[in-house]
Amino acid sequence: MKLLIITSIEEDLKAVSSIMEKAGITVFSVSETIGHKTEEHGYLPDNWFGKNDDGVNALFFFSFTEDEKAVHAIELVKLFNAEQKKNFPIRAFISPVEMTSY
Repeated sequence: MKLLIITSIEEDLKAVSSIMEKAGITVFSVSETIGHKTEEHGYLPDNWFGKNDDGVNALFFFSFTEDEKAVHAIELVKLFNAEQKKNFPIRAFISPVEMTSY
Protein backbone atom coordinates (compact mmCIF):
# COMPACT_ATOMS: atom_id res chain seq x y z
CA MET A 1 0.00 0.00 0.00
CA LYS A 2 1.13 3.55 -0.80
CA LEU A 3 0.10 7.05 0.12
CA LEU A 4 -0.37 9.02 -3.11
CA ILE A 5 -0.16 12.79 -2.68
CA ILE A 6 -0.98 15.22 -5.48
CA THR A 7 -0.86 19.00 -5.33
CA SER A 8 -2.31 21.39 -7.89
CA ILE A 9 -3.83 24.81 -8.30
CA GLU A 10 -7.62 25.01 -7.95
CA GLU A 11 -8.09 25.33 -11.71
CA ASP A 12 -6.81 21.77 -12.17
CA LEU A 13 -9.40 20.10 -9.91
CA LYS A 14 -11.15 18.34 -12.81
CA ALA A 15 -7.86 17.30 -14.40
CA VAL A 16 -6.57 15.70 -11.20
CA SER A 17 -9.93 14.03 -10.53
CA SER A 18 -9.77 12.59 -14.06
CA ILE A 19 -6.21 11.35 -13.46
CA MET A 20 -7.33 9.59 -10.29
CA GLU A 21 -10.22 7.95 -12.13
CA LYS A 22 -8.00 6.82 -15.02
CA ALA A 23 -5.52 5.34 -12.53
CA GLY A 24 -8.33 3.32 -10.96
CA ILE A 25 -8.28 5.30 -7.71
CA THR A 26 -11.94 5.65 -6.77
CA VAL A 27 -11.50 6.84 -3.18
CA PHE A 28 -9.46 9.95 -2.44
CA SER A 29 -9.63 13.11 -0.35
CA VAL A 30 -9.19 16.73 -1.40
CA SER A 31 -8.24 19.61 0.89
CA GLU A 32 -7.97 23.28 0.07
CA THR A 33 -4.70 24.95 0.97
CA ILE A 34 -2.88 28.21 0.35
CA GLY A 35 0.63 28.11 -1.02
CA HIS A 36 3.27 30.73 -0.29
CA LYS A 37 6.82 31.37 -1.41
CA THR A 38 9.48 33.85 -0.43
CA GLU A 39 11.73 36.03 -2.59
CA GLU A 40 14.69 33.67 -2.21
CA HIS A 41 13.19 31.03 -4.50
CA GLY A 42 14.36 32.70 -7.70
CA TYR A 43 12.88 32.06 -11.14
CA LEU A 44 9.06 31.79 -11.01
CA PRO A 45 8.42 28.89 -13.44
CA ASP A 46 10.90 26.74 -11.50
CA ASN A 47 8.86 27.14 -8.32
CA TRP A 48 5.48 25.93 -7.22
CA PHE A 49 3.91 29.17 -5.98
CA GLY A 50 4.34 32.68 -7.33
CA LYS A 51 5.11 35.59 -4.99
CA ASN A 52 1.81 36.84 -3.69
CA ASP A 53 1.06 38.33 -0.27
CA ASP A 54 -2.31 36.54 -0.21
CA GLY A 55 -0.91 33.18 -1.34
CA VAL A 56 -2.12 30.92 -4.13
CA ASN A 57 -5.29 28.84 -3.83
CA ALA A 58 -4.24 25.24 -4.23
CA LEU A 59 -5.52 21.72 -3.64
CA PHE A 60 -4.02 18.77 -1.83
CA PHE A 61 -5.25 15.32 -2.94
CA PHE A 62 -4.37 12.13 -1.15
CA SER A 63 -5.28 8.47 -1.28
CA PHE A 64 -4.12 5.26 0.33
CA THR A 65 -3.98 2.91 -2.62
CA GLU A 66 -2.29 -0.08 -4.22
CA ASP A 67 1.28 0.35 -5.49
CA GLU A 68 0.36 -0.11 -9.16
CA LYS A 69 -2.42 2.47 -9.06
CA ALA A 70 -0.16 5.04 -7.39
CA VAL A 71 2.54 4.50 -10.01
CA HIS A 72 -0.04 4.75 -12.81
CA ALA A 73 -1.28 8.07 -11.37
CA ILE A 74 2.29 9.44 -11.33
CA GLU A 75 2.70 8.43 -14.99
CA LEU A 76 -0.58 10.19 -15.87
CA VAL A 77 0.52 13.34 -14.02
CA LYS A 78 3.81 13.36 -15.98
CA LEU A 79 1.90 12.95 -19.25
CA PHE A 80 -0.55 15.74 -18.34
CA ASN A 81 2.31 18.11 -17.46
CA ALA A 82 4.18 17.30 -20.69
CA GLU A 83 1.07 17.97 -22.78
CA GLN A 84 -0.18 21.08 -20.96
CA LYS A 85 3.10 22.98 -20.33
CA LYS A 86 1.57 25.09 -17.53
CA ASN A 87 3.38 27.54 -15.25
CA PHE A 88 2.05 25.59 -12.25
CA PRO A 89 2.37 21.90 -13.09
CA ILE A 90 0.62 19.23 -11.07
CA ARG A 91 2.99 17.63 -8.54
CA ALA A 92 2.66 14.03 -7.35
CA PHE A 93 4.47 11.97 -4.73
CA ILE A 94 4.31 8.42 -3.43
CA SER A 95 5.12 7.47 0.17
CA PRO A 96 5.25 3.92 1.49
CA VAL A 97 2.76 2.87 4.15
CA GLU A 98 4.57 0.68 6.66
CA MET A 99 1.62 -0.31 8.82
CA THR A 100 -2.16 -0.02 8.89
CA SER A 101 -4.89 -0.63 11.43
CA TYR A 102 -6.69 -3.14 9.21
